[in-house]
Amino acid sequence: MIIAIEKNLQKGVQLLNSISDETYADASLGPYYASIGCHVRHILDVYSCILNGFASKKIDLTARERNLNVELQASLGIDYFNSVIDQLKNLLNNNDLSELLEVTDDLGLGNETAIYTLGSILMQAQSHTTHHYASIGYLIYQLKIALPAKDFGFNPSTIKKTKD
Repeated sequence: MIIAIEKNLQKGVQLLNSISDETYADASLGPYYASIGCHVRHILDVYSCILNGFASKKIDLTARERNLNVELQASLGIDYFNSVIDQLKNLLNNNDLSELLEVTDDLGLGNETAIYTLGSILMQAQSHTTHHYASIGYLIYQLKIALPAKDFGFNPSTIKKTKD
């Protein structure tokens, strides 16, 4: 599992290595006016919630760090990616994916808590990353920048389905 997650997160590092801070922080495109940096920060905040809550077995997805500086400088985004990747490797090398966790999130009407496994919350985070990469892909296209990889923002099952 960590290999797939790391490969996906490395696509973000690859993108950030290829764009300027101005492009990274550009929030001029509608309809949401969110920058690439905003999406990167949000993606990594979800992983950070998992990492921060794992020891207590209580993961609160509403307790995101929201470090706005990460949204403005690509180098800080790269540092955040690398930190998350390193921490995930350590977490997965020392823990069982079937370990049970309480996961809390606000679904729109207040916080709800459910039981997940470590594997299931990481699968959700991976899917969430891909979803936001698709949004970043839209921004990249509008900014007339090449995608860092042709599968950037595509769920692997989508790619397999289109090849069939």
